[in-house]
Amino acid sequence: MIAIARVGCCIAFSMWTAAGFAQEYPSKPIRLVAPFAPGGGSDILARVIGQKMTERYGHAVLIDNRTGAGGNIGAEIVAKAPPDGYTLLMGGVPHAISLSLYKKLGYDLTKDLAPVAMVATFPSAIVLHPSLPAKSVKELIALARAQPGQLNFGSAGNGSPNHLVLELFNTMARVKMTHVPYKGTGQMVIDLVAGQLQLGSMGFPTALQHVKTGKLRVIAVTSAKRSPLLPEVPTVAETGLPGFDVTSWYGIFGPPALSPDIVNKLNPEVGTMATAPDVKERLAQLGAEPAKLTPEEFGRYVKGEVARWAKVVKESGARLD
Repeated sequence: MIAIARVGCCIAFSMWTAAGFAQEYPSKPIRLVAPFAPGGGSDILARVIGQKMTERYGHAVLIDNRTGAGGNIGAEIVAKAPPDGYTLLMGGVPHAISLSLYKKLGYDLTKDLAPVAMVATFPSAIVLHPSLPAKSVKELIALARAQPGQLNFGSAGNGSPNHLVLELFNTMARVKMTHVPYKGTGQMVIDLVAGQLQLGSMGFPTALQHVKTGKLRVIAVTSAKRSPLLPEVPTVAETGLPGFDVTSWYGIFGPPALSPDIVNKLNPEVGTMATAPDVKERLAQLGAEPAKLTPEEFGRYVKGEVARWAKVVKESGARLD
């Protein structure tokens, strides 16, 4: 009886300490790892949410840019960090792609990172150089079928999201357009505007500045529904490829053994931060929309994305390392 009582006390104490820790969390600064270069969408998103977390918790959220290897260096740091909630990752679709793109990774997105809260989604725009005689998705498909392998599209690199978006387009439309990889978006956009490339998929801020000046033509957005930023532009699904739906996404992850109490504390609060009016306005400038999922829903979404992009990677033949 004494032994049973002691076990019961230990269990009660453990439950009390876990609950107490969650209530006290955070009690010191948090490191939020942004695994891509400063100035990009994920970095800006980390800084916007980090500022809101600082205001909410009264402890600084320090943005730690750990770039390289397609975002995998930063992700591996968080995967191996202590599971105390003080090292988090702003991860996203590149990490879902990496699982099948790289032969060797120091982590597994579905096993070694705990999904905490989805933050935002970023649809892309399919843009053409004005010299290309296509004004819609249907016309682009017809042109690509008439000229197999002759149309070229650029991307920020082999296996990057804007590469695989158009590989998925190739597969669904049963066409063959030729991929031209670059080391980053900057030079790709310069060559597209100059007419060295014929089309590409890119984020709204970059696309819009060239569409407004007439240097590029936008024919569709990649998401399932039209974007408030480009309400007159149809989706790919509307105009030629039913079921086409691609958005980049980012969310917060923690180490694999992160306490459920901390996850359940952060999840609704990050959701509230992402949907605050000032944050929604800032996201709109990036062409993004806030997203709210429970930790369980986010986890299922991530697994679905890993499986989806594994298929696209296999069909495209993309491979790194």
